[in-house]
Amino acid sequence: MAHPIDLHVGARLRQRRCLLGMTQQRLADAVGIKFQQIQKYESGANRVSASRLWTLSEALQVPVSFFFEGLSQHEREEIVQQHGFAEDDETFIAPEVFTSKETIDLIRAYYNMSEGPRRRLLDLAKTLGSAA
Repeated sequence: MAHPIDLHVGARLRQRRCLLGMTQQRLADAVGIKFQQIQKYESGANRVSASRLWTLSEALQVPVSFFFEGLSQHEREEIVQQHGFAEDDETFIAPEVFTSKETIDLIRAYYNMSEGPRRRLLDLAKTLGSAA
């Protein structure tokens, strides 16, 4: 079974790669490995070494710390899943939400808008969310 930190790092790797519109093959070519290795990293099946994490961070144009951001949320979710506790925090977003193609497409579309329409869309989303 994969360690929760390896799963988190893999999810962050996939999230950034997808946000950049980069294929596993293109990322693998950029860091000099096979795309199957990227698949294993993203699934948490293989751990990412420190030197490889450094190379991946350069290829994805993020600091190494990016891969560990939000780890406390991930750990909290693991506790909820393992022990069946209810999640009280309404602002909590499960990390797997950010790996969905729909979420990534929404984020891309949102940031392709100018500031005015973005604010109106955000206001609309908040209104719809509170009405649900």
